[in-house]
Amino acid sequence: MYDWANSAMVTTIITAVFPIYYSAVAAADLKPAEATYRYGISTTVGLIIIAVLSPLLGYLADRGGTRMRYLAAFMAVGAVAVLLMFWIERGDWLMASLLFVVANIGVNGSFVFYDALLPHVAREAEIDRVSTAGYALGYVGGGLLLALNLAWIQRPEWFGLPSGEGLTPAQATLPSRLAFASVAIWWFLFSIPLFKRVQEPPASGRPAESLARSAHTALIKSFNDLRRYPQAALMLLAFLIYNDGIGTIIRMATIYGTEIGIGRGALIASILLVQFVGIPFSFLFGSLAGRIGTKRAIFLGLVVYAGISVFGYFMTTGFHFLLLAIMVGTVQGGTQALSRSLFASMIPKTRSAEFFGFFAVVEKFAGIFGPLLFSVIISQTGSSRPAILTVIAFFLVGGLLLKRVDVGRGRQEALINNS
Repeated sequence: MYDWANSAMVTTIITAVFPIYYSAVAAADLKPAEATYRYGISTTVGLIIIAVLSPLLGYLADRGGTRMRYLAAFMAVGAVAVLLMFWIERGDWLMASLLFVVANIGVNGSFVFYDALLPHVAREAEIDRVSTAGYALGYVGGGLLLALNLAWIQRPEWFGLPSGEGLTPAQATLPSRLAFASVAIWWFLFSIPLFKRVQEPPASGRPAESLARSAHTALIKSFNDLRRYPQAALMLLAFLIYNDGIGTIIRMATIYGTEIGIGRGALIASILLVQFVGIPFSFLFGSLAGRIGTKRAIFLGLVVYAGISVFGYFMTTGFHFLLLAIMVGTVQGGTQALSRSLFASMIPKTRSAEFFGFFAVVEKFAGIFGPLLFSVIISQTGSSRPAILTVIAFFLVGGLLLKRVDVGRGRQEALINNS
């Protein structure tokens, strides 16, 4: 249910409605390429902050048995930031940027501790299916709210909202701002089952007495301990590279489409299409991993993503964007879910939050370099098109590193060091 809850934030805020609102309203007084640049920088800042915090917080959560408390705190911070987006008006790009930074910290911080629960709630034989099923339910939840958001944005009169000619700026933007508020409420309400039904996993030991000492101990010890799990470490490196490409497509696709002139309706409808295409394909990837192996299933997803990058470079119409959405929907959930479960199968359960803190660092830095590269190329060329092709390199290099991961050996290393 937490996948169901947080996916509304990912779809409406990170992927679909907010990027368009940022470009068309909050940054309306800026050039389109400048709006894309500032949005990319905002994404980068939020991810850097949570990447720096994740290993320390994961260490403290494992030692103190406080994974659920940290998850709740980050969820609350993110939901409040999203709720405050209701008050963003034309020209408020700075306010929009700051709230987007905080919202990113909230949702991505919560993922550290949510992902760390995976090896505690799923047996080894079912971990791929549980992970992909979570992503599938996330697509359902995020897709349902996005469909409702799309309905009242495109047809506000159906819901008694202001519509037609002669609207004030506040009336014209009300449907989108209500979408932001609905995400905050949805995220909070559907998180409740997680906290009521899932028990806190046992603590692995007492944290150090002082925060400073904990930080030093966590970062040094955890980094050194990664050498005892070389296959998990290699998996992290591969994930760092190829997930950078995935994260760039997720975070920059909509604002890129806005920049090249694709209509708001086509953009949001395409993101909605991703959600519902993703539902069966996430389950399919879980079954596929059982047949051909988790690593090979991830490889298949990376090949499709490389094709998406090429197609995105030549994209010019709303129909093209719809085709792109279908392609993304077939691989997005499955590839990321299997990456999560593959890593979870190669780490000790008693230190799951600590190691998923490192996983979060890698995941967030993977979301940093791509948008940052986008922003740099835009500043040099004045267009996003050249940047879209650079994403292919991430899939190629990451795939080559993933090929070298010995999954069986990695799982054996986790068993030996956990005993």
